[in-house]
Amino acid sequence: MEFLTGVKEKDTLEISGLLKTEAGESVKVNGAVHTIRNMGTVAFVILRKREGLLQGVYEEGVADFDLKDLREADTIEIEGILEKNEKAPGGIEIRMKHLTVLGRPADDMMPLPISKWKLNTSLEAKLNYRSISLRNLRERAKFRIQEGLTRAFRDYLYGQGFTEIHTPKIGARSAEGGANLFRLDYFHRPAVLQQSPQLYKQMMVGVFDRVFETAPVFRAEKHNTKRHLNEYTSLDFEMGYIDSFEEIMAMETGYIQYAMALLAGEYAAELKTLDITLPDAAKIPAVRFDEIKEKVAEKYGRKIKNPFDLEPEEELLISRYALEEWGSDFVFVTHYPSRKRPFYAMDDPADTRYTLSFDLLFRGMEITTGGQRIHDHGMLKDKIAARGMTEDGLEQYLEAFRHGMPPHGGIGIGLERFTMKLAGEDNIRETTLFPRDLSRLEP
Repeated sequence: MEFLTGVKEKDTLEISGLLKTEAGESVKVNGAVHTIRNMGTVAFVILRKREGLLQGVYEEGVADFDLKDLREADTIEIEGILEKNEKAPGGIEIRMKHLTVLGRPADDMMPLPISKWKLNTSLEAKLNYRSISLRNLRERAKFRIQEGLTRAFRDYLYGQGFTEIHTPKIGARSAEGGANLFRLDYFHRPAVLQQSPQLYKQMMVGVFDRVFETAPVFRAEKHNTKRHLNEYTSLDFEMGYIDSFEEIMAMETGYIQYAMALLAGEYAAELKTLDITLPDAAKIPAVRFDEIKEKVAEKYGRKIKNPFDLEPEEELLISRYALEEWGSDFVFVTHYPSRKRPFYAMDDPADTRYTLSFDLLFRGMEITTGGQRIHDHGMLKDKIAARGMTEDGLEQYLEAFRHGMPPHGGIGIGLERFTMKLAGEDNIRETTLFPRDLSRLEP
């Protein structure tokens, strides 16, 4: 009979623990063999651990094992003496005495050269061998940065009084409507995979006032571009009792500032690995949709082709304009045309052709869509009717508004896009663990 009382202490140390240990002490560590540099009578065995690389020193006559028995990708446990060495990763190394092999690869050859600083192979190869390619330090660093963005989102919003929720991803109807839906049979009834948690977020504003979620969303769009996925992670929040939609932009600005500070403080190693320069988010300009279109057309000699939406080229030029004129990598584009926004978007009372909504562009790409929502039951029903929509499947959503809702609004951030632009990548699949697009369902 045994009682579990919590986490069991282990006698193996992580790199952070080794850095606090005095030189000359006997230590035990585990990890995966990242690479072996054989210099003859001396060899360097580089271990890959969750906090980075650790150097082990093998010397004939000191270690009680044969180096020939060790190979790349072995998972091992070593015991030895901790020593300081400024040339070693982290400034420390272990003079190895004893080794235990914990696990061995079935194949002698790795499919990718993961120990190289840059994994110079095709994106297709990296995705086909995803669980292997991510063992490369630079590849995995992207997802540590992504973790930081998600962690900051949660921590910041908790601090702002938000409640985390978890909404269903299978529904009778989508919040966005349209044809870009993954449809499925749900026990002999039609259902869809949700394009957004939007309707549920709004309903929960009537319960918690402020809510957020980090979860996947699904878009059955037949795009095959460097910026589109059919499944991605959305960072969503919705907040009630707002006085204007500027409060939503201010909340997102606060999150971005918090995220950049967190990355600078706790993800410095990953930033250095990827050579990332964090953007200054001290102040983010906000400019009307129609005004910035005119400014960009005038400054860069580009004719306005679509008066109701932004094309990718325009997003690039708007970001260029914001950097040149206002010194900002970010720019809010506000007051999008009503015809390009969903039925729940609040129209601008001053000009109903436009909405109290916005996109946030970052280094040439839209990473956020947000805005104020309609909170009046009658106004919402009128907008649905004006769009030629039916209320079928929206009954529960409308019920929440029938019984009173505060003025509210929110955002959705594309996590993979945000990571992609921050890391300086040009393809969103580089910052997606296991991408789902037109051609890829595996791994």
